Amino acid sequence: MELFGSSGIRGVANETVTPSFCLRVGMAVGTVVGGERVAVGRDTRATGGMFANAVVSGLQSVGCDVDRLGALPTPGVQLYAERESVPAVMITASHNPPEYNGIKLVGADGIELPVAELERIETALDEDGFARARWDETGDARSIEGVREAYVEEVVDAVDRDRIADADLTVALDPGHGAGALTSPKIFRELGCSVVTVNAQADSHFPGRDPEPVPENLGDLGRLVRAADADVGIAHDGDADRAIFFDERGEYIEGDATFAVLAAGVLDADATTVSAVTASQRLVDVADRANATLERTPVGSTQIISRVRDLESEGRSVPVAGEGNGGVLFPNYRLARDGAYTAARFLELLVDRPASEIVADVGDYHNVRTTVDYESDAEREALLATVARHAEASPGELDTTDGYRLDFGDAWVLARESGTEPVVRIYAEAREASRAHDLADDLETALEAALADA
Repeated sequence: MELFGSSGIRGVANETVTPSFCLRVGMAVGTVVGGERVAVGRDTRATGGMFANAVVSGLQSVGCDVDRLGALPTPGVQLYAERESVPAVMITASHNPPEYNGIKLVGADGIELPVAELERIETALDEDGFARARWDETGDARSIEGVREAYVEEVVDAVDRDRIADADLTVALDPGHGAGALTSPKIFRELGCSVVTVNAQADSHFPGRDPEPVPENLGDLGRLVRAADADVGIAHDGDADRAIFFDERGEYIEGDATFAVLAAGVLDADATTVSAVTASQRLVDVADRANATLERTPVGSTQIISRVRDLESEGRSVPVAGEGNGGVLFPNYRLARDGAYTAARFLELLVDRPASEIVADVGDYHNVRTTVDYESDAEREALLATVARHAEASPGELDTTDGYRLDFGDAWVLARESGTEPVVRIYAEAREASRAHDLADDLETALEAALADA
């Protein structure tokens, strides 16, 4: 599966992702999984409306009626798909920079399409295998009202609203000008919280910060937490299927730590949790304490969701899954990443203790994340060959589930090719910050040398 990568199609808008391409994707989706109706939503990116129009035209051309949902978070699109039993196309590039856009595909059950379906769609695209309708059998399109409101109500009703409201929490929120700006402020106010915001106006150019909720983009949120004496800071990515947190002191909480504390509340000896090969030792520790099982997959929500589906079909309990990037799933609620719901579950934990105390329970690990960019196939091949040689020469225990992960007992390091950008990503974790930096720096130095020679 080349086109859809680890989390859908992504690319620079009007260069690698174009209206003509989106038209063909719409035709392929309608041909393979469309049925009579398909929903189309988008995030707040400047090119979202243009690409949504192209997808709608493609769907209509193969005979599908289209429900246009407008701008809203990806989990809101998934809720609509599930309730209406229709597949959906979401126009989003999630956490990628403003110049990017892309496509995620959702089944009529509200869950991202499995790999097998995505491969069928890719085949239709490759072969121009579109079931074009006669001129008098093309589809119609209609705009759907109230979709955002339905999503807000769903999240609020799914958690203990009274308990959260009684705690009188103050939430500092940074939706980063993305789709979460249209729904999350209302969700947290409906939960009885006082809400202060930054970057909370939907804006297609993302003037306040880039969509990715990483520490270097979230300085304003940390300052807002401190200035407002808030109990927690919450940040979303561009389509609001992820949530990242700051504690009551205005300090960034590693996404791995948040995932671990949320998992700790629901795992038991009969349960399994699923995460990517990037899974933190924090999650390993939580699973071990609960006598639960941890399964690792390649990176990306598509891979994690597919594995959860397989496990549930075997009758196994999977109460929580996800990644340390803020993308957490609670399958008993919905098999979908949902930033606002994840944040609401975290608010339930804050009723009893402050955030800093909660995350202290999952250990003091240090993480390093970095990337090495490449510009050509030759550079890509040089980088991947260097990673392979580095892994083969290392004394660490090797895991090749996705890239090369080396486990040293006290620490681990992973290098893998991104599924959404022309970069090789490096991850490292250790109890000591210096150890994590050394592991990442050694690998980055080797890769930079390979680029110089490529």
